[in-house]
Amino acid sequence: MHEWALAESVIKSSIAAAEKENLKKITEINIRLGELQQIANDIFKFALNELVETYSDKFQDVSINIETEETELQCKQCEHTWQFKDMKNKLSADEAEAIHFIPEVAFVHTRCPKCGSPDFLIVKGRGVSVSSIKGIKE
Repeated sequence: MHEWALAESVIKSSIAAAEKENLKKITEINIRLGELQQIANDIFKFALNELVETYSDKFQDVSINIETEETELQCKQCEHTWQFKDMKNKLSADEAEAIHFIPEVAFVHTRCPKCGSPDFLIVKGRGVSVSSIKGIKE
């Protein structure tokens, strides 16, 4: 599943960041999920917890915090801004799934609700990132 691959990237990125900062154990991971990614939070969180067990020598009583960032879009023609959640229910299941795997596909299935232009920016709310980690120094 897509969520598992993303979870593995988060865990490996967190471990790499901890090593760079000379952290012996990671105690907290703060993750930002862009709404446009349409991640199944329960599957993602489950995968993260399973992967923490796999790499248990790198973690200690870890707290995993996930923040979903709303997706904001802005039309390049009329500068109108709108939220992904406002248009999400207008997508077919196939369109929503395509955007889930490749967020740039949103440009094919989405138009500015004000002027109808397909030319817009994803201002925020795309992708998955580790916003911070905390841990125990060596």
